Amino acid sequence: MAQSIGLTKRLLYRCYHMALRLALFVYPIPRPKCFKSAQIDIWLAELKQQNIERLLVVTDQTLLSLGIAAPVITALESAGISTSIYSDILPDPDINEIESGFMLYTQDKCQGIVAIGGGSVIDGAKLIGVRAAKPHKKLMQLRGLFKVMRRLPPLTAVPTTAGTGSETTVAAVVSNRKQQDKFAIADYCLAPKYALLMPELSQGLPPFITATTAMDALTHALEAFIGINGTQFTNQKALSACKLIFDNFPLVIQEPSNIKVRENLLNASFYAGEAFTRTSVGYVHAIAHQLGAKYHVAHGLANAILLDVVLTEYGETIHDKLALIADYCELGDNKIDDRSQKAALVIEKIRELKELANLPTKVDELDATDIPDITTAAMKEAHPDYPVPEFWSSNRFDHVLQQVLT
Repeated sequence: MAQSIGLTKRLLYRCYHMALRLALFVYPIPRPKCFKSAQIDIWLAELKQQNIERLLVVTDQTLLSLGIAAPVITALESAGISTSIYSDILPDPDINEIESGFMLYTQDKCQGIVAIGGGSVIDGAKLIGVRAAKPHKKLMQLRGLFKVMRRLPPLTAVPTTAGTGSETTVAAVVSNRKQQDKFAIADYCLAPKYALLMPELSQGLPPFITATTAMDALTHALEAFIGINGTQFTNQKALSACKLIFDNFPLVIQEPSNIKVRENLLNASFYAGEAFTRTSVGYVHAIAHQLGAKYHVAHGLANAILLDVVLTEYGETIHDKLALIADYCELGDNKIDDRSQKAALVIEKIRELKELANLPTKVDELDATDIPDITTAAMKEAHPDYPVPEFWSSNRFDHVLQQVLT
């Protein structure tokens, strides 16, 4: 029997979404101060003005061994800022990894943090900062919204992938592998103070990671735009991100070392992060998170597989907004006036990008017998938090999952 959301709950959820939107006007989310590669000296000068003498550099073993983190570490040392290196962050960081990083931060008397890596590394750095700000509270006690409420040590995020937008967000996800649990901590103070966008650090990314992280950013932009909580600021950021990705995705596959293309995708990820941080996401993420939790499907890949399927499932509900995206991104013949045809151009473009990068369209790990549980978990995650364009009953989720079943 299909689960559905009653009228009373729908009204309550929409009131909640309206309250979230109003809260943003009263308490705006802080924006990181953004620096580009050519402005690294200005960033260093800002750190020196704060009398920072030692920073904890959070990264992972791969980035450290490949020398990708080296330019930032060298710049810090050359500016007279000592560094302690913590490189034990793994994908989906565990609370034990955070505790070890916090111990090093405390032991070496660090005064701030620099995160060099993808979403997991930046999340890990945020959480080490949380522990530094609330040393007498365990992460489990801080799960959920607005439990930190204290300024973190100065955090600089240096993303090495163009996808998660973690350098702009106010949340971090952590796992408790021992209890097979994963949870988020969200608070305005988790927003990094600085973002340092250095496209040269992403030049050596494998094509698959380049493609899936770009699709992750595209999902952030699209879900921010089609949801009901968009503002003029978030809509413009989302549209800009969509255009940059549609224009540069094919180029980065053909010219992976093109620094300008890498810069454009990094900017797109930043813009998409600014958008969805203020508007939240939708059903693509609600389902993708369950595939990640149950089968360890990489988040960007799960989003890529699901994105066009979920957009199609929304149907006419989102045709007006997809048509606006088609116009802004100059997709197809400008003589097309029909909004449904314009909407189809956006979905077709997504499929073209996936095919170009040889991304799968099915989830090989998905077991048909798991679909009811995945649907239940996705509905629980999405409702009431996600301001989706329309509310789905369980059979709509089932239909999407059946389409990505091998």
